[in-house]
Amino acid sequence: MPEVQVVERKLAAIFAADVVGYSHLIQLDELGTLRALRASRAIIDRLIAGYRGRIFTTAGDSVLADFASAVDAVECALAVQAAIAEENAQRPEGERLRFRIGVHLGDVIVEGDNLLGDGVNIAARLQTLAEPGGIYVSAAVRDQIGTKLPIAFIDRGGQRLKNMARPLRAFEIVGPGREALAGMIARASLSRRALFGTGAAILVLAVVVAASWWEWSGAPGMGPIASQQVGAPAIPAGSPADQVARSVQAPRQSLVVLPFTNLSNDPEQEYFADGITEDLTIDVSRIAGAVVIARNSAFAYKGQGVDPKKIGRELGVRYVLQGSVRRAGSQIRINAVLIDAETDTQIWAERFDRDIGDLFVVQNEITARIARALQSQLAIAESRRIVAHPDALDYILRGRAQLTKPISPENYNEAIGYFESALELDPQSAEAAAWLANLLAVRALDELTPFPNDDLHRARQLAAHALAAAPNNAMSHYARAQVLRAESRCAEAIPEYEAAIGLDRSRAPAFAHIGWCKFLTGSVDGVIPNFEQAIRLSPHEPGIAPWYGRLGVVHLLQSHLDDAIASLEKARSENARLPFVHAWLAAAYALKGDDNRAHAELAEAQQLNEAYSSVASVKKSNWFAKPEIRALAEATYFVGLRKAGMPEQ
Repeated sequence: MPEVQVVERKLAAIFAADVVGYSHLIQLDELGTLRALRASRAIIDRLIAGYRGRIFTTAGDSVLADFASAVDAVECALAVQAAIAEENAQRPEGERLRFRIGVHLGDVIVEGDNLLGDGVNIAARLQTLAEPGGIYVSAAVRDQIGTKLPIAFIDRGGQRLKNMARPLRAFEIVGPGREALAGMIARASLSRRALFGTGAAILVLAVVVAASWWEWSGAPGMGPIASQQVGAPAIPAGSPADQVARSVQAPRQSLVVLPFTNLSNDPEQEYFADGITEDLTIDVSRIAGAVVIARNSAFAYKGQGVDPKKIGRELGVRYVLQGSVRRAGSQIRINAVLIDAETDTQIWAERFDRDIGDLFVVQNEITARIARALQSQLAIAESRRIVAHPDALDYILRGRAQLTKPISPENYNEAIGYFESALELDPQSAEAAAWLANLLAVRALDELTPFPNDDLHRARQLAAHALAAAPNNAMSHYARAQVLRAESRCAEAIPEYEAAIGLDRSRAPAFAHIGWCKFLTGSVDGVIPNFEQAIRLSPHEPGIAPWYGRLGVVHLLQSHLDDAIASLEKARSENARLPFVHAWLAAAYALKGDDNRAHAELAEAQQLNEAYSSVASVKKSNWFAKPEIRALAEATYFVGLRKAGMPEQ
């Protein structure tokens, strides 16, 4: 009988590192590049051995190693990037090498001392995705790491890798700074890492001292002043360490709304300024996680000169909101300013000019607008603070801050990574679950994920958890509504959006989504006022492009071509990567007789999404499921697409 060949396999964490632009560097300076490579390889070899890894292949500038543990492999990758950065700081600019690293956990074939197979290939492909100095890992590695390391993962979605038949879900590792992060990990593992070398050991020692001071000074009853009383070294005022120490004293998102100043000549307008202050205090207190000083305490400062630092210390808050009201004839102007009380710096300001009309309507609209803006501004300000040990709320705030950026797969993925990290640290967090459910549903709705069914399945579970844990939270109802809308259950979504508005009237997107849900259930009546209200409440909303776009859709279906083009052009100027905006613009321009613009817009839509390849394909959209909407589209949109050059099949 012929001898049966037995293939030896094992599960391993594969580490792949490669120099960025190595061939180009060799051409520029062969000897200098080789010197730098030898120095870098000495560091990498030492660290791989120190983290219990084994190098099994090297080829020029690349290194492949295997580890028994995914945690060891990722720790090693972080330490390598930190040590290489330290090495580069000591070398001339022309001799600095930067590495990309990929880590994958998978089955590999063992051939003597070598390893082969997809497990190795995937790690090598992952490193090509990373930025210089960066690290990419597969979903298998991310699942193994969990909360074992103080890092965050940005979901970069399904990636098409060379010679791979199916997309691979990839994650970028981020944290409070890659070098500082690697130092913290080295500190935590110092007792079992004996091979770091003198230079890296000094770096680790510095991080240990800084981190130890932070932990000690942040302990209950201890602060920078108390610490210095027992002989701790003085911390320079305004230094990063001083900012960290100060942040321990005031709760995150803590705020006082100071009485708005009446600048009008009419003393009777004092009641309006006080009303703005009181309504704002109520609206801002509805922001999840916000700590807002009560009205009576805030009004104790009425008529006094404002010293934000003094007020911040006395009330124990990080932020001070102040403003003024001026009325002249039928016009009213309201100014609002948000100040960081610790640094006395202005971080946001806006002016609102209105015709008085119904004074209460104006008051409600402006306070809701300010509260909506503060939801974003507080998250942005908090995300920029130095935090040595991020907790779940820190990651939630970073995710929310990321969502203030324009809509894109990259920004969505980065925010998802932060919310995932928050849930890993606190699996019971209703807020993290709600934000993540919302974002997964939106990513599917916006056609910006290769895994829409997976995203919706997870979003459904997360929204259910959030609503069960926090039934009186606006974001819980909003997340549930978003999932229902993504599942084409718009009639059920509308009451959830209304519940979210009832709990937080500044939740501008809910108004827009109610309008669109009315559209998808077969009516265009009342749709436009909903979108206009959303835009009034949040004119700088990152997601405003789809609102303008859907306004344009309704105008086009009603044969209001000029209004349709105006709204769709606004949508395109806000975000040029939304396929439906280009398709509807193509139809609108074609119906107006502007063939050149129509052809250009259609080409753009088809490049962004293959669903716009034919009229038959477009008709499959759930937008046209209701006979009333389909009839309007047959008379307008589909006619325009054909005129723009879209084939029937």
